[in-house]
Amino acid sequence: MKPAQNEPGAHTSRLPGGRRAGVLATVSAVICSTSLFAIPAASAAVPTFPDNIVVFPDRDFVSIEGYEGHAGETATLEVKRAGKVIGSAEAVVDAGGVAFEVNHPGGVCWGAGTGLAVTPDIRPGDIVSMKFGTTAAGETTVQDTYVTGDAELSGSTITVKGHIGASVNPAQLEQRIIEPALKDTSIGRRDIRAIPGPLTPSDKGGYSSGLEVTGDTFTATYVFDDAANAEIAANAGLGERAMAWEFEDADANRQGLTIAEYGEPGGPGMGGCPNGPLQSGPPAPSGITAAKVSGGLKLNWTPAEAIPGTPAITGYRAVAVGRTVTGSEQVEIGKRISGQAATGTTITGLSANEDYDVYVVGVSSVGETFPAAHAIPVTDATAPTVSATPNGGSTAVAQTVTLTASETGSDIYYTIDGSDPVLSGGVLAPDAIHYTGPMEIASTTTLKFAAFDPSGNVSAISEVLFTVTNDPVPAAPTFTGAPVVGQGTANLSWTAPNPGAAGLTITGYTVQAYTSDGTAFGPAKTTAGNVTSLVYDGLSGDTAYGFTVRASNSNGMGPESEKTAAVTVQGALVAVAGPDQNVVRRTTATTVTLDGTGSTTTGATYQWEQVLSSATDPNKVSLTGATTLKPTFSLPVFRTPMTTSPLTFRLTVTAGGQTRTDEVKVVPVPDRVTISGAQWKTGDFRVNGTGSVVGATITFRVGGPAGRILGQAAVTAAVAPATGGVYTLRLRNAAAGTTNPGTVWIESTVGGTAGPLTVINK
Repeated sequence: MKPAQNEPGAHTSRLPGGRRAGVLATVSAVICSTSLFAIPAASAAVPTFPDNIVVFPDRDFVSIEGYEGHAGETATLEVKRAGKVIGSAEAVVDAGGVAFEVNHPGGVCWGAGTGLAVTPDIRPGDIVSMKFGTTAAGETTVQDTYVTGDAELSGSTITVKGHIGASVNPAQLEQRIIEPALKDTSIGRRDIRAIPGPLTPSDKGGYSSGLEVTGDTFTATYVFDDAANAEIAANAGLGERAMAWEFEDADANRQGLTIAEYGEPGGPGMGGCPNGPLQSGPPAPSGITAAKVSGGLKLNWTPAEAIPGTPAITGYRAVAVGRTVTGSEQVEIGKRISGQAATGTTITGLSANEDYDVYVVGVSSVGETFPAAHAIPVTDATAPTVSATPNGGSTAVAQTVTLTASETGSDIYYTIDGSDPVLSGGVLAPDAIHYTGPMEIASTTTLKFAAFDPSGNVSAISEVLFTVTNDPVPAAPTFTGAPVVGQGTANLSWTAPNPGAAGLTITGYTVQAYTSDGTAFGPAKTTAGNVTSLVYDGLSGDTAYGFTVRASNSNGMGPESEKTAAVTVQGALVAVAGPDQNVVRRTTATTVTLDGTGSTTTGATYQWEQVLSSATDPNKVSLTGATTLKPTFSLPVFRTPMTTSPLTFRLTVTAGGQTRTDEVKVVPVPDRVTISGAQWKTGDFRVNGTGSVVGATITFRVGGPAGRILGQAAVTAAVAPATGGVYTLRLRNAAAGTTNPGTVWIESTVGGTAGPLTVINK
């Protein structure tokens, strides 16, 4: 697991049993379980344990925890403000406690894989979301809390003040001061913490702390037993921070976590990453053309869009640079153009005997595009073409028509009275209308149009007929969710569209099924009145279908909706292995039930089997009742060589000489364990750390994860106000050995592993 920059152990979430986890701020080394699997939510929501999205807004840094069920897949992380993406990155999920990090050493830069080359200035209220392809995988809303000043020292008391917004739950707030030197004092850890409530002694002693919220301000108070320790904390090099989280589950896991670090700078977190929004120059316009015209060069382009979060584009600068070098100089003639929406300019004053290169840049308050976009002037003898969208036809209502020329910067002219917009010899007709944007055609009209490109070439005249009956029909409905399939059926629902015009009502709907090759399956089915659901029956079993729906009113039938995603209709024989399961491991074996009750029951037989990687798969379990619809098995507590990889089970249903199969995945979620420290001297060896499940047994090894066993220790409840579990292994005299063992690994009977951690000499 990768800690935060210059700080081993940067953040915490909370785990089953209440123990804080993630990259723990109390430890000098944290290596979490190597096999934590979870299935993320189907829609964007705060991730559920063991997955998490942890945001460090001051450093514009995001850490993604868990998601091991997606190991090896590429995820897309986005930061949105007011619905607009201001930062994004793609990264491959690692099979470790930290899936990946963005804008942090060892991770990826903002813009990786997405091309949005800016490090976003993450602020409270921003939404940080993740997805795999188009499937949402969770989001965190950046919490509105932060420390507003340095710690204030008065004798043996420190106070830290901060801001808490109205959207933050005060019960889900914690303040910390990080200073590694505190570990060697009576405080015994590298940080001090304050949670809402009155002054309460620390579990390790050395100080008491409490936190009070008044309006939009919080005050954390620390009272130390030793004034010298108070001074160390007040001058902490790693500083003060505020932590808030969106959701805390039944096991006290902190989900959707924000960690605001007072005094930390934003922007790129490592070399090679893009600048922040206030240091990022604007992009250049695209599609630049430079045509030789009488008196100079006519330039056209598509206006540039500022990178989200960066200053607005205020205009452009275009220059023509002569290719002739006189001495060490070249002639440069150009123009500055105001306004982001500008689409071109004409550079005049050029020599007819010189060749030029053209360069165009965008301009904003932080500078210009670098490098400039380059274009080479050309003599254009090709006539443009023009198209209309829509391209004529008969409609019940007015149409909005867009004309588009094939060459950027072309001027389009049109008529609506049947006359030609361009006369013989390329002369513009006196009644021709200059096209400036989409137009509405509300009655039957013959539209004629043509275009002149920047070099004066004229297109052919195009003619289209629009017939408008003014008999409005309903708009296309929209399906609500995917079809729900049954045996030979699909249950569909949709939203009622606009009926067409005031005073009109929807008289019914028409639903059509399509096979996978796009062929309509039989006659459409209809509903009467404004009934927005239908059970589409008579479908062939074990066949994939997509569906459309159209609404009708007294004027006729409206357009088809978009087709649903294909779904496979159940046949006469059905195998349903049930939804995938996440099973949290406990200190005793957990009973898991496989549920196939959605399968065919009449005259059917069943067989469940585990899908194994090999005959020696260490994760093999024994099913009880493998020929029933609901067999069970006991998920053993962790033991080497068994891993915490997902278990896959296949259900085979047989009836009438036919068989169907379905599979289900069971994901064992282990505990999380950490090694806080390991110290050795002759005759005395001690290892201590944390575990998320009180009652678990920790096994200590040297020489590797399966090396020599040093001993075992139980995870016991931490002393209040700390939560979760702790453990200590202490070996004395001969048991401690005569040499430093070097490194240590641990494994828990509930599945968690950690290590290696270097053993230090006392």
